[in-house]
Amino acid sequence: MLWFLLQLQAELEKIFEMAVKGADDEKIAAATILCGASLIRGWNIQEHTVNFITRLLSPPVPTDYSGKDSHLIGYAPMLNVLLVGIAPVDCVQIFSLHGMVPQLAASSMTICEVFGSCAPNISWTLTTGEDISVHAVFSNAFALLLKLWRFNHPPIEYRVGDVPPVGCQLTPEYLLLVRNSHLVSSGNMLKDPNRRRLATVASFSSPNPIFVDSFPKLRVWYRQHLACIASTLCGLVNGTLVCQTVDVLLNMMFKKISGGSQSLISITSGSSSSSGTGSEDTSLRPKLPAWDILEAVPFVVDAALTACAHGRLSPRELCTGLKDLADFLPASLATIVSYFSAEVTRGVWKPVFMNGTDWPSPDANLSNVEEQIKKILAATGVDVPSLAAGGSSPAILPLPLAAFVSLTITYKLDKASQRFLNLAGPALESLAAGCPWPCMPIVASLWTQKAKRWSDFLVFSASRTVFLNNNHAVIQLLKSCFNATLGLNSSSISSNGGIGALLGHGFGSHFYGGISPVAPGILYLRVYRSIRDIMFLREEIVSLLMQSISDIARSELPRQRLNKLKIPKNGKKFGNVSLAATMTRVKVAALLGASLLWLSGGSGLVQSLIKETLPSWFLSVNSSNQEGDKGDLVPMLKGYALAYFAVLCGAFASGVDSLSMASKRRPKIIGRHVEFIASVLDGKISLGCDPSTWHAYVSGFVSLMVGCTPTWVYEVDAELLKRLSKGLRQWHEQDLALALLSIGGVGTMGSAAELIMEASS
Repeated sequence: MLWFLLQLQAELEKIFEMAVKGADDEKIAAATILCGASLIRGWNIQEHTVNFITRLLSPPVPTDYSGKDSHLIGYAPMLNVLLVGIAPVDCVQIFSLHGMVPQLAASSMTICEVFGSCAPNISWTLTTGEDISVHAVFSNAFALLLKLWRFNHPPIEYRVGDVPPVGCQLTPEYLLLVRNSHLVSSGNMLKDPNRRRLATVASFSSPNPIFVDSFPKLRVWYRQHLACIASTLCGLVNGTLVCQTVDVLLNMMFKKISGGSQSLISITSGSSSSSGTGSEDTSLRPKLPAWDILEAVPFVVDAALTACAHGRLSPRELCTGLKDLADFLPASLATIVSYFSAEVTRGVWKPVFMNGTDWPSPDANLSNVEEQIKKILAATGVDVPSLAAGGSSPAILPLPLAAFVSLTITYKLDKASQRFLNLAGPALESLAAGCPWPCMPIVASLWTQKAKRWSDFLVFSASRTVFLNNNHAVIQLLKSCFNATLGLNSSSISSNGGIGALLGHGFGSHFYGGISPVAPGILYLRVYRSIRDIMFLREEIVSLLMQSISDIARSELPRQRLNKLKIPKNGKKFGNVSLAATMTRVKVAALLGASLLWLSGGSGLVQSLIKETLPSWFLSVNSSNQEGDKGDLVPMLKGYALAYFAVLCGAFASGVDSLSMASKRRPKIIGRHVEFIASVLDGKISLGCDPSTWHAYVSGFVSLMVGCTPTWVYEVDAELLKRLSKGLRQWHEQDLALALLSIGGVGTMGSAAELIMEASS
C-alpha cells in the first residue's frame, strides 16, 4: 500500500511539472486532472493535491519572461481551470481541512489584482472552443476569494458591542496575517510537520509577508465595501471617471427602455443624470478594467433602486437591468449583494407588495411552508407566528430584499451559474433572516417554487428565523436542549436523552415519511450566530442549568427523601437510588451549559460570566430557596453543577495549559474569581445563595482546578491561594487545602509545609 501511494505521489509531481513547464494545452490538461478525482475522492493523496493546486495558483515567473505585464497573464487559461475546478463549496471545505485557506486567499488576491487591472481586450480560446476573457478570470478569482472570506454575513455581525459574535473577525487582513504566520521559522514550529508543510507552500508564492496594502485596487474596493455597510452612499462627483462609468453602465443596463433619449434614471448624487444619445454608443459594453466597474456598481444599483422606488422603473426592468450587469461582469454580483444587505438594515426603503403583478407572489405555497415550519419546531414548544398571507394582508418585503430575491430567481440552475449563486444564496438567506418575520418564509416560498429540490433546506432556514427576533423563543429552545439531552420530558424525540436526542439523526422530507420535528441542538447550531443580543444568554443558561438540576433531582430521587439525603463521598446508594448516577447527569448538564455558552459568545462571554454573572448569582437571593430545594441535596447538586460549569467554560475559553494565545488573559480572569471566593471566605462579602450551594461550589471548583487544571493554580497569586487555603481549613477541608498549596509554586511552599506539620502534630 505504501509503495502504491508513493507511486501516486510521483505521478502527481509529474502532472505538477507539466502544469508549470508544459505547453498551454498541457497546462490546462494537468490543471483539470488535479481538480478531478485526486482532489475530491483521493483522500489518501488529497494533501499532496491540495499543495500542488495551491502552488499552481501562484506559478513561478518563467526564466525567459521579459514582459512588462504580470507573468500571470500568460497562465490565464490554466488559472481559470483551477479557479473553476475548486469553486464548489465541497472543494473549499477540503482546502480548509488542510489549512490552505489563508494561502488560497493570498493567491486569489494576487490574481484579482492583476486581472482586475487589465482592460478586457485580451481573450483566450480553449481547445473546447470556449472563449475566456480577463473579466471571466477575475470574476472566478473574486468569487473564490469572497467564499474564503465569507463576506456575505449580514451587516448585523459588524455591530458594536461588548462581545462580538464568534467568527465575524474573518477578514482579508486576518487571512493574510495567518498566512504570514506560516512563514515564521522558529525552531519549535519547524518541528511540527504540518507547520513545515504550510510554511513551504506559503514561501513558494512569496517568501515575504503580504498585506492588504500590497493590493491597491483590492484595498480601494474593500474600503468602499466597509463604507457601504457603515453609511449611505456619498462622494460621487460629477465629471469624474467613476461618474462617467456609472453613466455608461446605466445606459448599458436600461438602453432598451431609454430608447436613445435621456435615461429614466438619475444618479443619486443629483449632480448628474445618465443620458445617452445614440443606440450605437449605448449598445457597446464598456471596455473598462473590472476594478473600475466594481467601484461604480454601488452607485449604479442605488440609482436603479431609487428609480424603481419612484416609479420611473418597473420591477421587471430593474431586475432585468441588474441581471445584465451581473452577466457583463459576474463579480459585480458581490457588490450588488453588499449594497442590498446594507440598505435592508437601514430600514429607509418602503416595503413592496409581492402581489404576482409587479413582484413575484409567494402565495402558491406559503401556507405549506408555514405548516412545515410548525412541524419542524414541534419538539421545542415554540409558537410559530402566522404568516397571514393573502386577502387583506398580502406578503410584503423591503424593496432591496424584493429586488435581490427577484434577481436571484432569474438565474438558471446550471453549472455556470452555480458559482455565483453560491455567493448570492447564503447572502440572501442571511439577509432575509435578519428582516422582520415573515420575510424569510416568503423568500423560501418564492425559491421553493423555482427549485423544489431545495425545499427542505429553504424551509429549515425559514424555521430558524422564528428565534432571531424573539429572545423568549431562544430561551425555550435552550430549555429544549437541556430537556432533550437529560431526558427530562416525554417527547418522542428526546425521551431517552443523550447526544442523539440533542442533535437528532437526520432531517428532511425523505425521513419518516415527511417533514418531522428537528432536534433542538441542530436548530440552535443554525440560530446562535445570528442572535443579536447574546449577553442575556449568561443569566439564562445559568438559570436553565439550575432548573435542570432540580428536575434531575426530582426525577432521580424520591420526593420524600429530598430533605434528608446528603451526598456521600463514596457514591453509595440510598435504597434503590444511586447518587453516582445523579452526579453523572449533573455533569452532563454542566457540560451542555458550558458548550452552549462557549458556542454562543466565545471567550468574551465566558470572561463576562466568570467576572460578573457568577458573583452576582451568588450574591443575590435566587431560586435555590424554592419549595422543594430546602434540603441539603439539591442546593449541593447545584453548587457542584456550577463548579463543573465554570471550570469547563474556562477550559473552553483559555485551555488548561499555557500554550495558546488565549491563555495569556487567563491569570487575570481566574485570579479575579479566586479573589471573590477568598473575600467571601474571609467574611468580607455576604452571600444571598444557599450556604450548601456555596460550600459545594467552592469545594468543587478548587478540586477541579487542583485535579484537572493545575496550571491555573500556579498562575494565581500566592497570597490569594493562602487566603483560599485558610478558608478551606475552616471548613475542615485540610486535604484539599494542602493539595492547593502544594501546586501553587514557590510562594506557597512554606504554607504547605506548615500545614503538613500541623497535621502531623
